[in-house]
Amino acid sequence: MNFIKRRLAWLTDQILCLFISFLTGVRPKSEREIPSMPTHATVYYANHASHGDFLLIWVSLPRRWRKHVRPVAGADYWLSNPIKRFVITYVFNGLLVARDGNNPQASTEKMQAALMRRQSIIIFPEGTRNTDENCTLQPFKSGIYHLANQVPQTNFVPMWIENINHVLPKGKVLPVPLLCQVHIGEPLTIRPYEGKEEFIARCHAALLALAPQHKENA
Repeated sequence: MNFIKRRLAWLTDQILCLFISFLTGVRPKSEREIPSMPTHATVYYANHASHGDFLLIWVSLPRRWRKHVRPVAGADYWLSNPIKRFVITYVFNGLLVARDGNNPQASTEKMQAALMRRQSIIIFPEGTRNTDENCTLQPFKSGIYHLANQVPQTNFVPMWIENINHVLPKGKVLPVPLLCQVHIGEPLTIRPYEGKEEFIARCHAALLALAPQHKENA
């Protein structure tokens, strides 16, 4: 990436982060506010309600950590025009995957390769955005287990995004200013001999436990 692109990417990142913070009230957390510092490559996983989800995860992480973090994003959406392509490629260093479902193993392998290079990633294991207000959290796809099984030293950090579905609902173009919060949980790692269903259930429960509405009903 040449000098002009680097400067433009840096400036775009600053503007986007300021805009997201202004719109939602989310600010970068200090390293002291997070349960533990990442000692290995980390998978930050969160609930999924809009295309803006990974931006809130990005903004909420300590600035020093961001250079090692890559959001996993759908190639069909982010490569649909030159502006999106520039943002996801040069601003966020996104890890682009196909969402057509024809070869999910290829997407998982790309994520595994990133983790093996000690890069951290942001994923949304529900697989699709949750538009059902009566469903707090959809079931997880199996990819999160395959990542843990293939790269067992990986930390999995649950992050609950509160209110983002009201800021940028599915099908809407313009965001609505509304205070959001990002709740960060304790990191998990796969246990020896832990099966797929058990690990997925544990990750799902850890994320659901961060949801304010779940805490109220507990």
